[in-house]
Amino acid sequence: MDEAATQLPAQETGRQTDFTYEKKFDDLKSAHIAFKQAAERLLTVNDWDKYSGGGSAKFTLTNNLGDELFGFAAEGFYFSVDMPVPGPDAGNGLEWVMIERISGRGNSKTAEEYLAMTVRPAPDPRKTDLEIAHFFKEISTSTFIVRRDGMVVSAGAHGRNETPNNQDVDLHDKIRNTAIALLARIGLSGPQWQKLVNGLIEYRSV
Repeated sequence: MDEAATQLPAQETGRQTDFTYEKKFDDLKSAHIAFKQAAERLLTVNDWDKYSGGGSAKFTLTNNLGDELFGFAAEGFYFSVDMPVPGPDAGNGLEWVMIERISGRGNSKTAEEYLAMTVRPAPDPRKTDLEIAHFFKEISTSTFIVRRDGMVVSAGAHGRNETPNNQDVDLHDKIRNTAIALLARIGLSGPQWQKLVNGLIEYRSV
């Protein structure tokens, strides 16, 4: 089992999703450079919509008070997701996640190198109540991984334990979260994450 895969939380309940993209390069030097570029894109959350292309959600990195941050993501930071659908009351129209873990290993001289970031649904950090501001419950996670295995560079978005957040929320969010989670199951989130993982590797600035 490759080491990058060990960064994924165990699948115990709800739904599992996996969206991946990979590209083979002509030599190790080119593959390493492409990996480093993809890893930097993974950490620049504010630009994820640019890497994803038209129709993407908007991602905004913040601190634990909800103040916008610029630069690279780090453990303990949050980011909001402004989806092209009505947002939850709990997040004042935004989905919120906390960056729970960032891990990485390897370099240009190792057979494998990777960077992984796991996020989890969270309360809106701008508010005092602890209601989860996301259509999935707190048990759900998304792990984003960029990896080089020899001359192959890949990116993945991996959902684990995806469960609708339709308890202990107000009636609007109960209905809304159930509907959005159902839409996610039938493909709403799939194009978003597939475009992102493609873009983490293939994006070229104009």
